[in-house]
Amino acid sequence: MTTLDMKDISIEFPGVKALQNVDFSMNAGEIRALIGANGAGKSTLMKVLSGAYTHYTGKVSLDDQLLDIQSPRDAKDYGIDIVYQEVDTALIPYLDVAENIMLDEMVNNMSGKALVSWKNLHLKAEETLARLNVQIDTRKRVNQLSLAEKQLVLIARAIVHERKFLILDEPTAPLSNRETIELFRIVRELSHNQGLGIIFISHRLPELFEICETISIMKDGKMITTESLANMTQQQVIELMLGKRFNEEHQKHQVPIGETLLKINKLSDEAQFLQNISLEVRQHEIVGIAGLVGAGKTELCKAIFGENPLKDGQIYLRDKIVRNTSPTHAVRNGFALVPEERRKEGVLVDEPVYANLTAASLKKFSLPFAILKPERERERARKIITSLGIKTPSENQKVSLLSGGNQQKVAVGKWLLTDAEILIFDEPTKGVDIGAKGDIFDLITSLAEEGKGIIYASSELNEILNITDRIYVMYDGEIVKELLTKDTNEEEILFYSTGGR
Repeated sequence: MTTLDMKDISIEFPGVKALQNVDFSMNAGEIRALIGANGAGKSTLMKVLSGAYTHYTGKVSLDDQLLDIQSPRDAKDYGIDIVYQEVDTALIPYLDVAENIMLDEMVNNMSGKALVSWKNLHLKAEETLARLNVQIDTRKRVNQLSLAEKQLVLIARAIVHERKFLILDEPTAPLSNRETIELFRIVRELSHNQGLGIIFISHRLPELFEICETISIMKDGKMITTESLANMTQQQVIELMLGKRFNEEHQKHQVPIGETLLKINKLSDEAQFLQNISLEVRQHEIVGIAGLVGAGKTELCKAIFGENPLKDGQIYLRDKIVRNTSPTHAVRNGFALVPEERRKEGVLVDEPVYANLTAASLKKFSLPFAILKPERERERARKIITSLGIKTPSENQKVSLLSGGNQQKVAVGKWLLTDAEILIFDEPTKGVDIGAKGDIFDLITSLAEEGKGIIYASSELNEILNITDRIYVMYDGEIVKELLTKDTNEEEILFYSTGGR
């Protein structure tokens, strides 16, 4: 049985000691949970292992053979691969399934100027998918696949050549319950029957207890403990992860609900997915949009914000019709959106924190002729960084170097300098640890207390129940039920979100 050992791993970025003398060890055939608060270092440790970061100190070995990992290709040659959370950025959308699965081999062949046998390429891709016991047409273009299918293509790419260890980074974040069950079947097959060591990174604790056998917990760039999950409770994991006791119950806002701010009347979109949507949001109110993956929550959020064109219906703000024909018009009309895909749509990952925090309100930092005053931007950004508790060495740090939870705080923080009256949050805690989740809940609650109207769209039913005042349940592009949060439960929401009438 192959053993992976990482010894005394340390790495620094400007102003940050990301990993400090970390030890990590596991065997092939094992499913290991790796968990920690955002910024704990788990993703950094895996990027060292997978060859994305090479300026580390320490040793990595397989069965006492020292590895020299200087690139992702080196890691793959040693039998180590990773499937990142952002599946769309890891695939080439205009290539077909077989070409994406066999991409590494194609690149290697091109470097040697060898001819590609398309018949063999598709045959090998089909054989690899058969190992996963899934059926996907290998000639289908990747941009025609569902998120779950794209993830399976990435897993197939990772195992098309012999691998010993596979890292799955937040693999269930975009998946429905049914798709998650299928993924777990594949993970067990790869581990128990094919002998792969699986490192499973997730913030969803119930999933870890269902799929994993052991758990490694990190905090502040250090490895805290590695234990058998059979000997631990979820509360113990949370306390080790955060270094303190944590109450998951959120204190709802105490301000009385006010007058109607937003009214949507019989809205339908040009894509003909959203049908006859009507809803209201009042001042000081947090309104949930509940539903399973694919119910239309994201489409509705984008339609309200002017990104998805409307076919019918009206949007009223304070009893006046507003026409959000684009996100620009929506912002001018007092709307804000924190999108589900934060790295793709919510932040400018290669820009500094301060530029992100002021991006939606540049007029406030401009002189005549649109000349920006960066020092004024930085000054206001520093205040937001402090008020939101964004962990960054300075306002000049690139957003790409922040943890997921801190990136999400930046995605929210950029709207605090605007005059938005309606704030739309689409899956705001996706990929966020339980501590940062509490911070985001507190921020949303404070915005409601200021008099904002909040739309909170999520497939996490416990979150919807924890933070909202009212809930609209969506199914297949329609609102099928309106519920008072205090009078409902997960079972009732799930009944309507699965088509119950």
